Parts: sequence; C-alpha cells; structure tokens
Amino acid sequence: MMASASSGSFEDSPDASTTPSTASDSSSAQPHMQEKSPDDTSKLRMFLSILRKFIGVADIASVRFSLPAQLLEPTPNLEYWNYLDQPDTFIAIGDSDDPLDRMLEVLRFWFTKDLKYVKGKPCKPYNSTLGEFFRCNWEVEDTAPPISTIKQQTAPSSAASSVKSGTASRNSTAAPKKPVRVSYLTEQTSHHPPVSAFIVDCPEKGITARGFDQLSAKFTGTSIKVTPGEHNLGIFITLAKRDNEQYQLTHPAAHLGGLLRGSLSVTVGDQCYITCAKTRIKTILHYIEEGWLGKTQNKVEGVIFRYDPENDNKNRIRDVPEKDILARISGNWRERLFFSLGPKSDTQTLLIDLGPLSVAPKILPPLDKQLPNESLRFWSGVTNAIKSRQFSRATSLKQELEERQREKAKQREESGTKWEPRFFTGAVTPLGRPELTEDGKEALQGLQEGRWELKESLVTGA
Repeated sequence: MMASASSGSFEDSPDASTTPSTASDSSSAQPHMQEKSPDDTSKLRMFLSILRKFIGVADIASVRFSLPAQLLEPTPNLEYWNYLDQPDTFIAIGDSDDPLDRMLEVLRFWFTKDLKYVKGKPCKPYNSTLGEFFRCNWEVEDTAPPISTIKQQTAPSSAASSVKSGTASRNSTAAPKKPVRVSYLTEQTSHHPPVSAFIVDCPEKGITARGFDQLSAKFTGTSIKVTPGEHNLGIFITLAKRDNEQYQLTHPAAHLGGLLRGSLSVTVGDQCYITCAKTRIKTILHYIEEGWLGKTQNKVEGVIFRYDPENDNKNRIRDVPEKDILARISGNWRERLFFSLGPKSDTQTLLIDLGPLSVAPKILPPLDKQLPNESLRFWSGVTNAIKSRQFSRATSLKQELEERQREKAKQREESGTKWEPRFFTGAVTPLGRPELTEDGKEALQGLQEGRWELKESLVTGA
C-alpha cells in the first residue's frame, strides 16, 4: 500500500561486506538464557521514547540510529517487502485482449500486493545493508478468474460466488495447469540515500515488474508519515506479449499511527496513479484516511478514464470529464473492492475480496547455496537469537554486524574504492526503472531454471 520500507533507516543501515557473517556460527557456541519477551505495549512505549528524539527531523529514514533487537521482526527487509503477497493476480495481468480489462487486472494486483498490512500488524524488519540481496521464487496456480467473466456478473453477491477465495478457477472442469514460476531478485544499491532495486519476472506469461524502493519518513509526535523517496517512482509493469505495454503504479503516502494508544495501525489518506501511455488509460485512486468523528474507514474510490499522455493534467477525480470515464472503483482496501462500468452505473461488480486471502509462501534458496551477503544468511545469527528470546545477544550480534560494515565503508573511503551493485547497473536511475547487469541476468535466469548456485563476487564490499 505505502512505499516499501526496505530502504528505510529506523536503525543503523551499514554497508554490506563479502566477509561471511560470524553471527550464525557464534549463536550456538554457548548456551544463553532466554529473556522475557516484551508485550506490544512495552514495545511501543520503548519505540515512542526513541522516536521522540526525532521530532522536527525532516526525514528520519535517512538518520542512522539503532533499535534494540526486541523491537524488530526477525526477518530482513528485502525478504519482507516484495509486492507479491498474491502472485496469482500478478501473472493474470495481460490475459485480456481488452485494454480496460487489463487495467482492471493491474488494479486487482495492486489491491492484493500488500496483504501483510491487511492480515498482519505493522512491524519493523532489519534494515537492508549495502550490497545485501535477496532472491526467491513462487510456484503459482494460473487460476485468477478473467475480468471479462467477472464483468458479466450483475451484482456483488453473484460476483463473489465466481471469485472463491479470490482465486477461482477459470473453468472448473478444465484439467489442472502446470504451476507458473515467478522469480524475484532485489539488492540494496545505495546507502546514502538508502535505496534498493528489485525485479519480478514471469517469462512464461511475459510479465516483468521493476522499480526502486526508497522511503521518506517524518515523526509528527503522534504518528509517522511515510512517503516515497525521490528515487521511488513506483512499480513499472511491462507486458511483453502486449507489445511491451507498460504501466506505472505510484505509491500513496501512509501513516503509522496508534503510538500513543499502544496499538499500531496503518492508514492511507492520499492519491496515487496508474498510467499506461500505450493504451492511453489512466486510473486515479483516492484513499480516504478518516471518516466521521475520526473513525478510520479505509475507504478508497477511483476512476479509470481516457487520457492524453502528452498532456497528463488530470490528477483529481473531480477533474475528469464524465465523457472520458470508463469505470469507477470503490470499496474498502482492507476488505472488498468493486468496479462499475461507465461514468454513472449503479451496478457494482466485485473486483477482489481480500477476506479469504493470505500471503503466498516463497520458495527460498537452500542455506548452503546462499552467499554471505544474502539476506537470510547475513542476518541468521540475529534471527536465531530473537527467535530464542535472547534479545541482549541479538542486539549485540546486530551491533557487531553494523560495526563491521562501517569499517568496510571506511576502508573503501580511505582507499578511494567505488562500490558498485552486483546485480543492477548503478545505484539509481533517473527514470526509476533499474536495469540488470550480466550477473543480474544470470541470477534471474538461474531462478527461472531452479538453479540456486551463485559465485561469490570478487568486488570489495559487494
């Protein structure tokens, strides 16, 4: 929903090293006493006391400060953020021959990509380190119902029956299809500012998504406002089988609230846009943060319309002429989303029901095939300590990793060595669309073929 936090910096965000982490080796060297796990209220009280130091700071995401391990989720940021919480909706983009249907397919993906917000509570994973990377696959059933079939429904209730668990079969009598493989590769490409590049690839369906993750965060005293960073221009989806039709999906701002009342929650109160210059179709989504008397409604409304890519000046729903409107979007972004065709139709059709859905499991590389700067291996010692409730030890191990990376950064600075990403060409690009290096292409090809072996990089600090 909001911009990915994989590049944020609520703790020290050190540079990564080629030196294998000793954290995982030392975590079992001797027994350690378990500590009492703090409850959510205690965590929030501690977190709030740290954040109060940053009232008035323009961007706390760029400030380095270290959080104790008991405040962290035992998972790396690069693993946690991927926009593929329901990859079956991703592989369905481009199935329809109709341009409006394809925009609706993109929207269905958009509303399912962050199920972790809907199904779980906000958390703080480990920050990414320079050169750290993560890769995985998904094996996906190609069963998302065609938009053209859903459009034939005349009421939400009948539509719901055709979207069982949000992933109904296209044809209940058809033989099961071979699962479709979706691959994901991401790497932290910059430390100042903290930025990570990512690519999602599904060659079988001819779909690719890419972008840069970077956020800006400001603590207001009662909540944290999170916005996309300057290099985060959104998610770019390309459909190779539709003449390389490209969609740009921008991120709205979000608020992390509930700090004072002891119950964290994410709200969204902003506008975002999905554009496709080739089909000349644009979507404006307006998230409504608060309802009457301050009660959160989680409502979203939107409009899909014809636009001129050379004169893209319609940025509010009310600015769009009715003659250009192709469809309207409405609903609750935590529950059910609907669309209606034309500018004034009273007939709403279910686009997606998030209620029955859950975050899809990843296929991860075996631990013995992971490199030292691969997320799961790099943070394994800290993760093991947190999971065994050895929080003091976890904090100590985390600080050792951070200090080691700072030393590596200092050595590069003193020697005048320039660090370069391994899998992506350059730290950032002005167009917001990262490109793969030869190593990146080879790694992605290996994922598609189910090969996990990778050579260790000889570049210092990569």
